[in-house]
Amino acid sequence: QVQLVESGGGLVQAGGSLRLSCAASGRTFSSYAMGWFRQAPGKEREFVARITWNGAHTYYADSVKGRFTISRDNAKNTVSLQMNSLKPEDTAVYYCAADVPGSSIYWGQGTQVTVSS
Repeated sequence: QVQLVESGGGLVQAGGSLRLSCAASGRTFSSYAMGWFRQAPGKEREFVARITWNGAHTYYADSVKGRFTISRDNAKNTVSLQMNSLKPEDTAVYYCAADVPGSSIYWGQGTQVTVSS
């Protein structure tokens, strides 16, 4: 079992920045990849970013590439998403996810990000 708790969401103007954090517990954090997803009202949940277990490789959706940065601190069991140059279309509930080998994906409860124009 993995428990995930996101924080850092809020309301920001277009062009601004926010940093989301996700604290993990329950399994050895450095043994699995982590990711961020988002779901806007009326839309399906979509991939945002992913980072491998050791932080060596990162992957991004085209829509956020160059604006968002995913990172992790295995000593603190946290993964973060730095979001810059935010746009109204980034408005969504953001979820962190743990991709545990041999198990299902674990999800956090989500944190709301609202970008005003």
